[in-house]
Amino acid sequence: MHLRNNLKMYRARENINQQEMGKMVGVSRQTISAIERGDYSPSVTLALEIAYYFKVPLEEIFYLEED
Repeated sequence: MHLRNNLKMYRARENINQQEMGKMVGVSRQTISAIERGDYSPSVTLALEIAYYFKVPLEEIFYLEED
């Protein structure tokens, strides 16, 4: 199982770039980019902060997918 996400879609809906998203949740643009690519799994705290920012349940942005 792999952690997947819809972060890029949610950012596009809000018209914010990776740099702005990073500032909102206290990480770098590179971290946001790595999360979106699936190269980095955020901590539970960071994942919750991202979901809180978009005012959606965590599982709407982050979800597990079987290989």
